[in-house]
Amino acid sequence: MNFIIFMSNTISDTFKDLGFKKECALVPFITAGDPNLNVTEEALKILDAEGANLIELGLPYSDSLADGPVIQAAAARALHNQLSLEDIFNRIAQLAPNISTPIVIFTYFNLILSQGVDQFVTRVRLVGAKGLIVPDLPVEESEYLLKLCEENSLELILLISPTSSIERIKLIAEKSQGCLYIVAGTGVTGFRANVDIEVKNLISRVKSVTKKPVIIGFGISTSAQASLVKSWGADGVVLGSAFVNKMSNFNSDSTLLNLRSFCREIKQALLMK
Repeated sequence: MNFIIFMSNTISDTFKDLGFKKECALVPFITAGDPNLNVTEEALKILDAEGANLIELGLPYSDSLADGPVIQAAAARALHNQLSLEDIFNRIAQLAPNISTPIVIFTYFNLILSQGVDQFVTRVRLVGAKGLIVPDLPVEESEYLLKLCEENSLELILLISPTSSIERIKLIAEKSQGCLYIVAGTGVTGFRANVDIEVKNLISRVKSVTKKPVIIGFGISTSAQASLVKSWGADGVVLGSAFVNKMSNFNSDSTLLNLRSFCREIKQALLMK
């Protein structure tokens, strides 16, 4: 494989830039291959053009324990097309030089194991992605993957849950690369009517022990919720099911327009003072 100079910043550099501008990161999530890779490519270009600061790209998986029904259905649609991991990686490699937003691969550890951990991490680097999120990898078992990511100029983002003790928060904060991911509620991803006020307290607890940027996800689906979480001190806001839902029932005439409009709406909410 030929080596390519990729245009996008690292995750850490992205948050440094945003910190100087006092802006909150928009982090949309979509599922690779839903409904097909051509649409995924167009969606990634739209999210890049509309101001996404990081893009989580989920690898479709049949046993996605952290995902709610919307993202599970998206993974099922992608897998129905007999999409391979190599197909996805080849498409990322074609696209990455042409967008400025860092791509972060969201995947479960069994998919990494099935490829071989070393080989998987090397492949992620070569295709031009900038980081990994592995929701079912506990911090106690993360050392080897953290080491490999550091050696490959990738950043492994670790998750903090609402039930994490302050001692565990300190450990995760010490180990996580690029930023920290706070899970806004127990359970799986999806839509929630309100963001629990306890998230505000959790953000404060995390920021009391680390200067690393903090992104918030799971259950955030509207511009009002994104703006609220920003006001609580979040450095970035992740919206998954809300973006993935725009891709369901795909219609070539309207779906990508709706995705663009929704991304623009959330971006504007995060830019408002």
